[in-house]
Amino acid sequence: MKYPLSLLLALLSVPALSLAQEQSEPIENVVVTATRTSLAADKVSAPIIVIDRATIERSMATDLADLLKFHAGLDIARNGGPGQPTSVFIRGTESNHTLVMIDGVKINPGTAGGAALQQISPEMVERIEIVKGPRSSLYGSEAIGGVINIITLRKAQSGVSASLGAGRYATRDASFDGRISGESGSMGASVSWMETDGFPVQTDTDLDRGHDNRTANVFGELNLGEVLLSVRHWEAQGNTEYLDFFLTPLDQDFRNQATTMQLEAPLAGNWQTSVMLSRVVDELSQNQGSDFFITERDTLDWQNDFHAGEHLFSAGLYLSSEDTRALSFGTGYDESTDINAVYLQDQIRNGAHDLVAALRYTDHETAGSHNTWNLDYAYSVTPALRLNAGAGTGFRAPNSSERYGYGGNPDLLPETSTNMELGASYQLDPKQQVWVRAFNNEIDNLIDYVILDFNTFEGINQNVARARIQGIEAGYEYIDQDWRFRAEAVSQDPEDRATRETLLRRAKQSLSASLVRGFGAHELGLDMLSTGERSDYGFPSATRLPGYTLFNLTARMSLGKSWWLQGKMENLLDKQYQTVAGYTTSGRGVYLSVNYRSF
Repeated sequence: MKYPLSLLLALLSVPALSLAQEQSEPIENVVVTATRTSLAADKVSAPIIVIDRATIERSMATDLADLLKFHAGLDIARNGGPGQPTSVFIRGTESNHTLVMIDGVKINPGTAGGAALQQISPEMVERIEIVKGPRSSLYGSEAIGGVINIITLRKAQSGVSASLGAGRYATRDASFDGRISGESGSMGASVSWMETDGFPVQTDTDLDRGHDNRTANVFGELNLGEVLLSVRHWEAQGNTEYLDFFLTPLDQDFRNQATTMQLEAPLAGNWQTSVMLSRVVDELSQNQGSDFFITERDTLDWQNDFHAGEHLFSAGLYLSSEDTRALSFGTGYDESTDINAVYLQDQIRNGAHDLVAALRYTDHETAGSHNTWNLDYAYSVTPALRLNAGAGTGFRAPNSSERYGYGGNPDLLPETSTNMELGASYQLDPKQQVWVRAFNNEIDNLIDYVILDFNTFEGINQNVARARIQGIEAGYEYIDQDWRFRAEAVSQDPEDRATRETLLRRAKQSLSASLVRGFGAHELGLDMLSTGERSDYGFPSATRLPGYTLFNLTARMSLGKSWWLQGKMENLLDKQYQTVAGYTTSGRGVYLSVNYRSF
């Protein structure tokens, strides 16, 4: 699917709209993920997307992937309905090239694949910060395509909120959140439950496959003078029904959790220190057999920030111990990996010039030592016009399944990337802005499964592939008291350098838009995603998946100061489409919820 220039210009120049913040609080304009420090969003040189709580509530998304898919350039591939394996491809990179964090803590498993986006309930999320492009200089392995940082609910107001909803496919959900705040600190707990009978996940069967998810989030903060002590715990667990290669009905249990204790304090003058201890657990076990995947990771992350004139220096120490255990296709392993790293960053603000330079040295027990860096520069030509340039490197260490699972190769090298980009943003007036970026990402040593015997399809994982991803992305946003409009367009060429073919499950073009009108305490919204065709695995040649256009209609009706009704018509035009060959997607459905908030 190719978009005529006139269509792109029309969508990027319409006076725009977005969710009106009810009663409400101002939009949060501070982000932390791009530099590991609090920074105004309009001063961030790296390309970012911020999804606030109001947008999350309006979306009525089942999981994180349903929320992310309405941003151009974030290609989502899902093996069926809710709870099924789900991947995100940022800027055309591989699905395991995205680092996913909960409150700044990495949750990617050390066994196989990317983070379990399909298990993350939006009901627990305060905001999402997405940084596009490599950020291994700050966060290490996996951060080649980008970083997704999910910040859980922790607002300071005392009070309670609750919701109860239902919709198509016998979907039921409920959530509750309670918080207490005082001068000495705050604490709170949130729980959510979602269950669905689902629908047939593959095109060759009419057997529904269900899913249930129970999520809890607990936080506490204690103010000890200038010292802040905080504790956070997020956990999701449940069951997902699925089908194997022979369409045999199976199901598996999952558990994902991240626990964090953090101490923040000033040490002297302009020196601020933060020590964070965390534990992450990722478990998946198949109930009709003995297959399982388990990751347990303990981490110490010590960061120090120093203000000195025009400079903000950050220096940190990262120590991680990871245990992985698995049994799959008759092959098992039990491996431990230590990762030690140090990182340095300097942020320089001098008039119209902003420069960020970051460097990280990683000593990975199985992937060896690795140096990564980022350099981002921005120049404010005028108060309205800002130019950006950036370059950086990233890497991904082979996971345990690639090294010791089926087709395992313990001698694999890490995948590496080098990215360069240029961009500009222009503030048309206080309510609207436009931006454009061009990028080029070269990725080497990509790991691929090489078949050695075509009779048995036995093979081995090897560093044999290379990729080049070039692209242009543009956006427009308008915000006022009653309207918000956002449009994003991406044209990219994710190419396999050896075959000159487009990388699988990634579209060359995508376009998204969000339009919301506020009517006092009420609102009406429309979200659109249009994506071009993509290729997927097939035999003897790749399968072509046609492009598609989706619309979601949302509405909110206030029932007074504390109560409101929320509604969504998903896939408004009942579009039949696939993001993974042979797997179905959700048809048109209506979802409703009743909500209460005391604060």
